[in-house]
Amino acid sequence: MIRRLLVSYLTVTALVLVVLEVPLALSFRERQRDRYLLAGERDATVLASFYEEELEGRAPLDPSTAAEYSERTGARVVVVDRAGTSVIDSGDAPGRDFSTREELSEALAGRRASGLRHSETLDGDLMYVAVPVASGGEVHGALRLTFDARALGERFQRFLVGLIAIALVVLAVMGAIGWAIARSVTRPVRALQHNALRFAEGDLSVLPPPANAPPEIRDLGASLATMAVRLDELLRRQRAFVGDVSHQLRTPLTALRLRLENLESHLAGESDRAELAAAVDETVRLSELVEDLLSMARLDQEPQLGTEDLDRLAAERVDTWTALAEDAGIEVAARLAGRPVEVTVVRGGVEQILDNLVDNALKVAPVGSTVVVAVHAGARHADLTVADRGPGLDDDQKSRAVQRFWRGDANVGGTGLGLAIVDALARAAGGALSLEDNPDGGLVVRVRFRLATAAADEPRGDRGRSDRGRGGSSTPGRRSVVLGTSKTARRHDSAAG
Repeated sequence: MIRRLLVSYLTVTALVLVVLEVPLALSFRERQRDRYLLAGERDATVLASFYEEELEGRAPLDPSTAAEYSERTGARVVVVDRAGTSVIDSGDAPGRDFSTREELSEALAGRRASGLRHSETLDGDLMYVAVPVASGGEVHGALRLTFDARALGERFQRFLVGLIAIALVVLAVMGAIGWAIARSVTRPVRALQHNALRFAEGDLSVLPPPANAPPEIRDLGASLATMAVRLDELLRRQRAFVGDVSHQLRTPLTALRLRLENLESHLAGESDRAELAAAVDETVRLSELVEDLLSMARLDQEPQLGTEDLDRLAAERVDTWTALAEDAGIEVAARLAGRPVEVTVVRGGVEQILDNLVDNALKVAPVGSTVVVAVHAGARHADLTVADRGPGLDDDQKSRAVQRFWRGDANVGGTGLGLAIVDALARAAGGALSLEDNPDGGLVVRVRFRLATAAADEPRGDRGRSDRGRGGSSTPGRRSVVLGTSKTARRHDSAAG
């Protein structure tokens, strides 16, 4: 908007300058032309008076006066008799017939002639003045002065350059003033734009309206503030509802699971035991869903960032998952950096990220394969990767994998919230989640973290924004989650204990 206002100011200024300076330049050229011609007529009249008596008495003419004038001014002086034959010519030998020249014909007829014409001989414009040489009303001859018009053109060009320089200075000054005015005019609009961007990023706090804003801008700002307040209230109610419902469901689900497990000793038939086991599995799956809903319900809380050793945490979680993976006939291998890799993360988020990713990998990895957890440290970032040898995902599935409740295979257990939680945790710390094809077959999930030293070097306002908008998630990057390990890992930890 500032650019458009500035362009409009400069366009109007340029039009005004054109309207003023073009007529001024044309008027200056005409005045200079008239001035030169008037001075030439005056000089021609004075010179004609020197040769009046000689032409009247047909006596020999003295060319010294004409030669002196020609040498002093650079003009060509031609004096002709009644027949139009030159008797004095400062630029050529006398005796030429000039009777066919229009200006001399006019002068021999008793009229003055002046103007500009093009000379093919000199390949330029000439300014001429022709006056009759007469006494007592009788014309005895004529005198013509011709000047090179380049001096007039050069003077006009200098004047034109001056006008252009003035126009450029005016445009520069007007540009600076217009930019300041445009900034002042658009300041309330930019404040509204900033508020709208904050709302889009999830910050629904209401700021005071822009100072000295026009009534229309103040009304628009008030409407945006009202919208933000209502939206914040709706989101708060939604989070509270999901959190309350999930929390209230945990206790009866736990009780139901215990009751079902207690029934096992009272059942004799294998079919009844199988049905009971299926019912217990369903309660377990429902409990996992409730846990994930509790995490997702807190996604809008302000993240608590800290510094963790990614290499150490990866080693600990691999050790935790090894026994459970062996029970499933799968190996979990670690390829670590072998040194501390300090990264900026949501507190407790690395454990939850690893648990979700390894849990997902074990669900799809074939028996006898290896799930590889690796840590790679770069100059400003560190990558945590979990690679499996499962069926993998195509490009469309990769783009949808971080959507909430999406599952690629309905036969595989899970709630469809694991990758959404991982994506939210990565973004909350300024990182990013990406899904890649495993060269050996399967899927590689890559989570990129900022190194703690790189995060400390960034401007404060840029933290948490560097990778926002990447990864295809519908979860805003500024949001965080309630932390803790996944359900499968917790069950394994309790069994191992």
